[in-house]
Amino acid sequence: MKKPKRAIAAKAKKGRKTSGSRFKTAAKRPAGLARRRVPAGDGAKATIRSLRTKLKEALQRVAELEAVADTDFLLEIPNRRGFERELQRAIAYMKRYRASGALIVLDVDRLKPINDSFGHAAGDEVLKVIAATLTRQVRASDAVGRLGGDEFALLLWNLSETDAKAKAATFEQAIDELSFVFRGQRVNAGASAGVALLGPQSDAGRVLEEADAAMYVRKAHRRHEPTSPRAADRAGQHLI
Repeated sequence: MKKPKRAIAAKAKKGRKTSGSRFKTAAKRPAGLARRRVPAGDGAKATIRSLRTKLKEALQRVAELEAVADTDFLLEIPNRRGFERELQRAIAYMKRYRASGALIVLDVDRLKPINDSFGHAAGDEVLKVIAATLTRQVRASDAVGRLGGDEFALLLWNLSETDAKAKAATFEQAIDELSFVFRGQRVNAGASAGVALLGPQSDAGRVLEEADAAMYVRKAHRRHEPTSPRAADRAGQHLI
């Protein structure tokens, strides 16, 4: 009995479909290449390692940016932001361990005339030499920073008032003795320093103001100028 033509056609179509599927499967897998199974979890571990590496690099970059933000680009010492942060950390330590220290604010006396006469490049050179001079005069545990313009600040640990005043006088003398030559002309800068004591009850903002006021009293004295009663009273809080 002959099969109907319709059944024969359907069977042939099914055969073509099956052989085509086998051909496609064979084409996807290169001949002679064994199928390798990847252990479960390897991909996740690789992703975690990659993320940890990226996180470490990001944290390192953040630390580098914070260091740049706290550093004076010209003198490579802490700027006002960096020094104030160091001062706050020092006071926190003093509160916890009952330690003490001194803050000295130092202002360069004749930087503006040098800038006006010889240009800001000459003034920058003066500031660099002064920063190096101050850094050599302090211990590794102390800190030297630039508050801005021609004003420096020094954080000194474990000094009495007498010792702090003597140290301020040493800084003044060291800078007074510096000599510079610009366009064949020899010039000196000079500096005036004010002192405020640090202790467990100190406030960073207030102690900076007190040392700054003491510095202006000292500057007026060096110029043989009269001192205003208000400035003398503010400076005397920590200097008498």
